[in-house]
Amino acid sequence: MTETIRNARAASLPAKLSRSWLLVNAAKEETFTEAQISESDSVIFDLEASVSDDKKITARDNVVRALEGGMSAWVRINKMDSEFWDDDLAAIAMLPGLRGVMLPETERPEQVSYTAMRAKAGLPVIALLESAMGVENATKIAEAPGTFRLAFGTNDFRKDTGFSGDPMALAYARSRLTIASRMGGLPGAIDGPSAATASDEQVRNDAEVTHMMGMTGKLVLNVDQVVTLNESMSPSEDERDWARQLLEAAEGGSEITDGSYLPRLARAKKIASLASTYGLWNA
Repeated sequence: MTETIRNARAASLPAKLSRSWLLVNAAKEETFTEAQISESDSVIFDLEASVSDDKKITARDNVVRALEGGMSAWVRINKMDSEFWDDDLAAIAMLPGLRGVMLPETERPEQVSYTAMRAKAGLPVIALLESAMGVENATKIAEAPGTFRLAFGTNDFRKDTGFSGDPMALAYARSRLTIASRMGGLPGAIDGPSAATASDEQVRNDAEVTHMMGMTGKLVLNVDQVVTLNESMSPSEDERDWARQLLEAAEGGSEITDGSYLPRLARAKKIASLASTYGLWNA
């Protein structure tokens, strides 16, 4: 029997509520344990962007050993039209520690469905949208069988379109993912990462943009940014205080005063539920 290595708090959190998604270079096996015991809500072993072609097989072998040996993670496999896609799925699909896969360069709904079918029944797929075509097809992709969440590959999207990294320039794309997720009945979309060298202040600023655009998760490249990101993506102290006051008033029999009361009450309940899930309601 293998020993479970994953952070217990994070392992028990439903992936639909994951705020931080830590990408780990699968060719660097020495970094796996640090990622596993970190506070990142979800860990993604990356076989794609961070791994050169000559190290793909070694990286895949690293992931197989890890997921057989007590680690738990998602895996970003290689894109569907690469020579590695089929072998990636064949190697990892039945491993006990596999949570799901991330499919890079998703542009069409059938890519997700075919990946899910090729892997195993019920395996969730995060569709990573990294191009103009992917973003324009976001709703169809969100509605495809097998799609679990949408994620935004900001850097490759910028390369494809020529957009700058300014939040205003990327607002349309982010809103498309948010609306598509809603249309597809999915959890909130996952935003692209801050720079690996970003300061805590920059991580907080980036997370504020993510939150403003209705996205509920964010990729992260540096394990040292995880705690700041989790805090920034959680209900704030002010939001928790507001929710407590409204819920206490409701329990005391407060009357409906206007048409906004029930929506505000629903929001307060959602804040309370999220804060409780993240261990913040009684903090």
